[in-house]
Amino acid sequence: MAEPFKNLIGAQQVEWLAQRLTKSWKAFPAADFKARALQGLTKLELKARARHIADALEATLPTEPAKAFAILIGAMEDPLEATRGYGGSVFRYLAVSEFLERHGPEDIEAALRANYELTQRFSSEFCIRPLLLANPSRVLKALAKWARDENPHVRRLVSEGTRTRLPWGRQLPNFIADPTPVLPLLEALKDDDSDYVRRSVSNNLNDLSKDHPSLVKGIAKRWLQGASKERRRLVEHSLRTLLKRGDAEALAIIGAGGGKLTARGALSPLKAKLGDRVTFRANVRNDGDEATHVVVEARVHFVSRTGKSVKPFRLGRVDLAPGQEVEVRRTLELAHRTTRTLFAGVHEVELQVNGARSPLGAFKLTL
Repeated sequence: MAEPFKNLIGAQQVEWLAQRLTKSWKAFPAADFKARALQGLTKLELKARARHIADALEATLPTEPAKAFAILIGAMEDPLEATRGYGGSVFRYLAVSEFLERHGPEDIEAALRANYELTQRFSSEFCIRPLLLANPSRVLKALAKWARDENPHVRRLVSEGTRTRLPWGRQLPNFIADPTPVLPLLEALKDDDSDYVRRSVSNNLNDLSKDHPSLVKGIAKRWLQGASKERRRLVEHSLRTLLKRGDAEALAIIGAGGGKLTARGALSPLKAKLGDRVTFRANVRNDGDEATHVVVEARVHFVSRTGKSVKPFRLGRVDLAPGQEVEVRRTLELAHRTTRTLFAGVHEVELQVNGARSPLGAFKLTL
């Protein structure tokens, strides 16, 4: 059985942090910190453990934010290599991130220095968001400079930290209302030599597409002019929400607009239990006189507590010559996920081909 995710933070990580803080600040009350941090820790889940340890930091670090941040910076290990991602071991910094998220707005300049250092060791996209809410102009100025930093972890923070709808992070309502201040940052990073950074740019644009679809489609068209294959990949990934919705303009941008297509499909089995698999199949033929690009999705209307919840699943993406027909399929495991709980009942499925929808069938799920 896999180790519980919450155990990424435990007694070993508390001991490590106590030792690092003592090295940074000789007067650090390590015994008091460890007693506070370890009390009741094992009963908590991962994020709650980070909050609990951050409480212990609040009780044992200086109350002046600049001093506390400087001690935390001094406690950090060497930066990660530019080519190395954030692995599980760096979760020992999660409580540091939580502390910065709480107290960063109390001293913006000191918090920016701490965020700059932390992001080279652990993700800072959560703890920089309160700074963007408190003083957006000052933080955007810093981010514009960081977009030219030699460290890809720092450059990624520029785009990841300004995502308007970052999963598990605070939303940025000011940029949801008006994303204009963020756009120059994305422009500066769109051809970054790190795929890690470019993927973050595409995620930022995908977030924006949920509130400003026309804006993002306009950016996509402009960026595709004379685009490298890397930028094309970025643009297509940034349009993924619109493509799943069957947005005709977004489909046309990636070359899947128009075309005279015939589609038919089926699913099996029609009755299933939790843990079974359901297969969706579709045959698509190009009846037109020109080659066309085709994007095929199965839209499952999952039964939910409140009615139905639609989730699209990609069956295939192909180029079809005139008269050519192709079969695409996908198998879905009927299992509970962290993002989706399954409920018994009839689940209807639609076939979506270049945005055009038709019934594919339905399966009855029993638990």
